[in-house]
Amino acid sequence: MTLTLPDMPATARMTEADLRLELACALYARGKMSAVAGARLAGTDLVSFQGALSDRNIPRNYTAKDLHADLAAMDRLLGA
Repeated sequence: MTLTLPDMPATARMTEADLRLELACALYARGKMSAVAGARLAGTDLVSFQGALSDRNIPRNYTAKDLHADLAAMDRLLGA
């Protein structure tokens, strides 16, 4: 997909990477994509994307499904 933006003072100093990150954060905040998808759109790793969300005071939507996945991962890592 190609997105063409008009030349505007608000975006003139932003790089493509900056704009991708801002778009990914906004879409995540509106519930339009997961954190993993947001990180992929932003072209960064999940931890960095979560840091960007935190920098923007966007809360992580941590669900019960996330909790179960994290607990399963810990069981695998700890051999429990």
